[in-house]
Amino acid sequence: MTPEPDNPEAGRPIRLVPVPPGMWLVVLGAGVLVLGPLFGFLIGTVLGTERETLGMSPIFLFLFLGFLVAGAGLGIAALGVRRVLHHRSTAASS
Repeated sequence: MTPEPDNPEAGRPIRLVPVPPGMWLVVLGAGVLVLGPLFGFLIGTVLGTERETLGMSPIFLFLFLGFLVAGAGLGIAALGVRRVLHHRSTAASS
């Protein structure tokens, strides 16, 4: 166990830099983009192929719905990228 330093100011200064606006939208959108089809396929597989829903196999139906959710995630990520690039261009011109 290391002892506490006598002078807390003696260490290297830490500068916390916040993430640019829109970065969390990019992370959230990318997560939804990746996980949407996976969860759609998982739900369709759990329901099985014995019964039909809306005249389709549940695997096909829920995978299609997962692709729609992934499209929404792509839109969210694109909005986040747009905000990041806009922030970068306004910060560079200032």
